[in-house]
Amino acid sequence: MLSLLLAAAQTAPAPPAPAPSPLEERYDRCIGSATRQPAVAESEASQWLLQGGSFLAHQCLGIAYATEMRWTAAATEFELAARGAEAAKDMRGAFYWAQAGNAWLAAKDAVKARAALDAALSPGSLKGIQRGEAFLDRARAFFAGGDVTAARADLDRALVDAADDPLAWLLSATLARRGGDLPRAKADIAEALKRSSDDAAVQLEAGNIAASAGDEAGAKNAWDKAANLQPGSDANRAARTALLQFEVKP
Repeated sequence: MLSLLLAAAQTAPAPPAPAPSPLEERYDRCIGSATRQPAVAESEASQWLLQGGSFLAHQCLGIAYATEMRWTAAATEFELAARGAEAAKDMRGAFYWAQAGNAWLAAKDAVKARAALDAALSPGSLKGIQRGEAFLDRARAFFAGGDVTAARADLDRALVDAADDPLAWLLSATLARRGGDLPRAKADIAEALKRSSDDAAVQLEAGNIAASAGDEAGAKNAWDKAANLQPGSDANRAARTALLQFEVKP
């Protein structure tokens, strides 16, 4: 009889999912616009704030600004969202702080990025990939500020939860090369290449590591690849400059 009951349970239709609330629908609509039509989302979120939209509206506005690469404005909105969520005792506050930290990094303000990421990580509520990416971003902030020891500690944590992110391996390889640990630099850049061989920054660092190891052919090969990827990027220009040393002078 038990097996028959189990079979019946397996074939019975699942109960319908509860309909989303009007608040959830408005939030989803705003976020959808923020990534595709940011100007529309800005208008929607601003109106929503006037109607008491609180932290959800601030986060939507932050995403709209980020889509437009208005990083300082985006970071400010994410911080407002984080504070609003904390005041409402909503667990999303830590994630909004992480978004703020990422936006401050894009705005090239490592000090504010670190403060936001400290706030994101201190409650211990971020899990999995969100925690890994927050550690990675804080490592980037430490690295920008010249604190290599703290950057390495956070990178090692990031590689546990964000191991699929090639940026984590790239930064780890760069730190290892600059610290003179070429075996680790080679191992880590190999992991970055597995995940993102078409990234000029990854190929540039692969060339840098090869050059540091005295591998001229390997360096030239990697820099050649970087010089043909993402034209106009910093990594592309750096690779082209590095290749000048191989030109035969008349």
